[in-house]
Amino acid sequence: MNLIQRHWQFIVTLVSIVVVDLTLSGDNAVVIAAAAKSLPQGLRKRAMTAGAACAVVALVIAAIFVSPLLHVKFLQIVGGGAVLWIAAGLFREEPPLQASAAQLTSFWKAMWFIIVADVTMSTDNILAVAALAQGNYALLMFGLGVSIPLVVFASGLLAKLMDRYPVIVYIGAALLGRVAGNMIITDAFTVQRFAPSRAVVYSAEAAGTIGTLATGWWLKTRSAKRRREDLATEA
Repeated sequence: MNLIQRHWQFIVTLVSIVVVDLTLSGDNAVVIAAAAKSLPQGLRKRAMTAGAACAVVALVIAAIFVSPLLHVKFLQIVGGGAVLWIAAGLFREEPPLQASAAQLTSFWKAMWFIIVADVTMSTDNILAVAALAQGNYALLMFGLGVSIPLVVFASGLLAKLMDRYPVIVYIGAALLGRVAGNMIITDAFTVQRFAPSRAVVYSAEAAGTIGTLATGWWLKTRSAKRRREDLATEA
């Protein structure tokens, strides 16, 4: 009876971890899709898969030291800055890369942003999965490892939708702006120094959302103006 109970507890924990991953991986999928959107089609899937895999490896290591991770000052500020950069990048209209060296540079840049943003955004995933695993490292690694196919599939779908429906770019950018604002205001340094209230946290999220959309509008306007000037010059 005790053995059956343990088996059922293991299965329930396993299912719970999958549900938690599904629930909490949405923001990560948006970050990966946004970072990979600037890459040529041939490099997107590789960047998404490799970036997510590296991030999960880093998360497994970080999960072992989850408590100290929460108190590392400036970690979330750096991650929030990376997320803001990715969000702004959604609005940059650059010509497709031609040179292989330029592609390689862009690929590694996207990989770096995916890993930094994904790891610093995933504190909630780490805490939830670590709490469910209760010291069982096999379950912990399974819970974080299952994120790879979930996040890669979701981010691949989002990247394609962003190409087809421009409004999704604005929705994704607004979400990333909110996430970045939350990460920066809830960093260990910010909390220790300023002890922000819930109202301040909401204000930071709103500022991140509005600031990202305003930056996107400015980049779009500048790009359109530059195109008009180029057409006028050619004429």
